[in-house]
Amino acid sequence: MAEITNHKRYIRETPLEARIAGLVEPIAQSLGYDLVRVRVTQENGCTLQIMCEDASGRFTIEDCEALNADLSPVLDLEDPIDREYHLEISSPGVDRPLVRARDFLAFAGHEAKVELADMIEGRKRFRGEIVGADDESFSIRLPDVPKDEDPVHRLPLSALADAKLILTDKLLDAARAMQENDPAFDGEDGDIETIYEDGPDGENAGTTR
Repeated sequence: MAEITNHKRYIRETPLEARIAGLVEPIAQSLGYDLVRVRVTQENGCTLQIMCEDASGRFTIEDCEALNADLSPVLDLEDPIDREYHLEISSPGVDRPLVRARDFLAFAGHEAKVELADMIEGRKRFRGEIVGADDESFSIRLPDVPKDEDPVHRLPLSALADAKLILTDKLLDAARAMQENDPAFDGEDGDIETIYEDGPDGENAGTTR
């Protein structure tokens, strides 16, 4: 298996999401977590979704609470969103985003949907089985290609806009097996929501679910 030394995230973000990611990432890293994704959506008026994981790819409720405690004062100070919003901190989940080279390597053999920022080989969207990855690229095998065409496409990580695992029986079985074989695993991954009323400077209340 190739050794991955490139730990950069590759994902399409809006300028606001990129700014918030710049606030979140050093705090997450100081706690031993890796940032997976930041999304700002119009759900519930406005929702800030922050997805993180530990070295094993999990993120428990306790991890969510620890990140929330350290991140909240920074959001209070920086006030990146100028209106009331919901903050959701969660684990990547089973059908997770793929944002780093190591993600593609770890989930080789599983199916994924990939969107590129720019067209390569005449297309921007690919759906198929992950073959592998190195520090610069990842490979995906497309189904039902003509016999005279190579089904494996090697794509540069630098062109990646969005990628996500497809929820299949194989992926679910792998997730169950990982849980059963890990004696340290004692529950489901986490998800915590904090509601910021009138922006972070206002009163906020957190609920865990």
